[in-house]
Amino acid sequence: MADLLDRLEATIRERRAGDPDASYVARLTARGRAAIAQKVGEEAVETVIAALGADPAAIVPEAADLVFHLLVLLADACLSLDDVRTELARREGLSGLEEKAAR
Repeated sequence: MADLLDRLEATIRERRAGDPDASYVARLTARGRAAIAQKVGEEAVETVIAALGADPAAIVPEAADLVFHLLVLLADACLSLDDVRTELARREGLSGLEEKAAR
């Protein structure tokens, strides 16, 4: 059974070619990658703002929006969560400083 993020990723891929009047994903996709990337940036900023606030629980819905829009961006670039998983696996066991120095 696929996990929630895998199911969400599949739903996003299905809806990309849908009717922009009936699907947010199709509408955002029709606007192009720059619009999708801008939305990822907006959601990232909103997540940061929530993180700096007094209520840690306010981070959760913003993080969900960020992950959702990141999945839309990955789909638009013909990438997947598996690509991200592969990169994270490559980095596993390295310190963040070592990994960054290797780039």
